[in-house]
Amino acid sequence: MSTPIVVVGAGHAGVHTTSRLVELGYRGELILIDEEDGLPYERPPLSKDVLASAESHEPPALRKQDYYENKGIRRIAGSAVTAVDRSARRVCLADGSAIPYHRLILATGSRARTLDVPGAALPGVQVLKTRADGHNLKAMLRPGVRFVIVGAGYIGMEVAAATVKSGCTATVLEYQNRSMSRVTSEEVSRYFEDLHVAEGVRFAFGSSLERIEGSDRVESIVTSAGEMIPADVVVVGIGVLPNQELAEVAGLACSDGIVVDEHARTSDPEIYAVGDVTRFTCPREGVIIRLECVQNAMAQADSAARHILGLDAAVAEVPWFWTVQHGARLQTAGVRSPEDQIVRRGDPADGKFAVLYLRDGRLAALDSINALDFAAGKKLIAAGARLDPVLAADRAVKLATTRTDALATSR
Repeated sequence: MSTPIVVVGAGHAGVHTTSRLVELGYRGELILIDEEDGLPYERPPLSKDVLASAESHEPPALRKQDYYENKGIRRIAGSAVTAVDRSARRVCLADGSAIPYHRLILATGSRARTLDVPGAALPGVQVLKTRADGHNLKAMLRPGVRFVIVGAGYIGMEVAAATVKSGCTATVLEYQNRSMSRVTSEEVSRYFEDLHVAEGVRFAFGSSLERIEGSDRVESIVTSAGEMIPADVVVVGIGVLPNQELAEVAGLACSDGIVVDEHARTSDPEIYAVGDVTRFTCPREGVIIRLECVQNAMAQADSAARHILGLDAAVAEVPWFWTVQHGARLQTAGVRSPEDQIVRRGDPADGKFAVLYLRDGRLAALDSINALDFAAGKKLIAAGARLDPVLAADRAVKLATTRTDALATSR
């Protein structure tokens, strides 16, 4: 091929796409464009290891420098793509240069949502999305510093755990009535809230942020309930927005994400998109979703690479996610629905239990606390297995043996 495959974005999705192309046999020119300087790095550790470590801790590189050199992947770092010229099949860079492409993969990821309230621009208001954000926040973790964390999702809860571990005070402000409400059930939420409260975290549920007060920097926040909470740092963890602007301006189909098919193709068959920036139809549930997780980024990267090279598609993996808070690990497989039947295995008081989500008798999703039944549950979700809810609730019974479809087949 006389023109290269160009990948825009060097997070998990972008780097894995280049890796899979090489591993699957692509031998043409391959260019990876990263608007950040330095080696591409893992982002999940930003809210875990980087903040929780007592020492200065860099997020691990996704690949070492010699990997790119040995595999013939040309990296362009510290340079932003400003436009996609579909008619000329090239991308335009901020320095005025242009790079032609044979196929283009957009792995532009997402950015942290910001606040739109008075005082949001004051020093001390912080998001956590990049390596620089992690370093800035780490420098603020000093004993006695007062943190207010806006949002009780994964990021907010992980930041809260790191702050109290460092001797800071932490108040988590959440407009819903519980933590992690978008991703898990109430029982799991309450289990983790209890862990946080035991470590000194305070929660303010059912309130939103009205304004941030301060002269030269943050001094306090005021909630919609009228409560004033002193604060030296306000961490904003209210979700992300897909970086779809390049695609939108180029005329690609977008709807809260770049719309892609099962091969990660956009509405232009010469352009693919992978990772957090995409919206697609989940092959298992048939619902249109945008998944913000490493597993999906890597799965879509593999799909794009295989389709570009004319190879058969791989079997779709069950989506999975994880968080670690105060030493407790929550692993989620599948995508739950609020209407699912909930079955608990084990006792939360033991610190090791699982919550199953049954949809018309089929195991659709699983929350595993401290590794109980995660691997087995993931396999059952992939198999579309139907479970007996009474047997499944008995931790003494192996989860795999609670299948009603397997029992029916054996009779």
